[in-house]
Amino acid sequence: MPVGKVYARRAAVLASTAALALTGLVTAAPSAQAAMPTPVSAATARTYLASLTVKAEGSLTGYSRDLFPHWITQSGACNTRETVLKRDGSNVVTDSSCASVSGSWYSQYDGATWTAASDLDIDHVVALAEAWRSGAGSWTTSQRQAFANDLTRPQLIAVTDNVNQAKSDLDPAEWLPSRTAYRCTYARAWVHVKHHYGLSVDSAEKSALQSVLNGC
Repeated sequence: MPVGKVYARRAAVLASTAALALTGLVTAAPSAQAAMPTPVSAATARTYLASLTVKAEGSLTGYSRDLFPHWITQSGACNTRETVLKRDGSNVVTDSSCASVSGSWYSQYDGATWTAASDLDIDHVVALAEAWRSGAGSWTTSQRQAFANDLTRPQLIAVTDNVNQAKSDLDPAEWLPSRTAYRCTYARAWVHVKHHYGLSVDSAEKSALQSVLNGC
């Protein structure tokens, strides 16, 4: 993504957050907020990171989000997106089709709280395009589907939609959550996922992750 576009998106997100603060939609984190699966400890993440293959990112040639089927049915009428919304929210009420009709969601990336599910995206911590460039291009469709809908690893999280769009497919050398208190968790999750799936890291990405993890 061109640098100018990245900064433009970030500026838009900051402006949006400031406006929301004035209307009272940005609040402190709830005391009993559900969350994605807990990633490995910082010490384990540092060990995992040291074991990852370091190589230049591959090409996006042939990449399509359709090659990572999502969101699949998880149980009953609930697909992966709806399951994560229910997991990550507080007092979530769903209708007969499993759509969230009310609740509260705290976005760990930027500290905003939302009461409409439409304001949330489900972020792939390790983006699908990033995974493709790091080794998923050689996977089967079944493997990519498992990755794109993984509820067991810390790979999926409900966050402010504009923030997720600003993150796009950037790695930690290019993007980290603006909420600095969450960066350690984010880096631990990133390494946890890449280690589990045997994905590579590039040198700048590894350096950025080491920096965050060393401060945990």
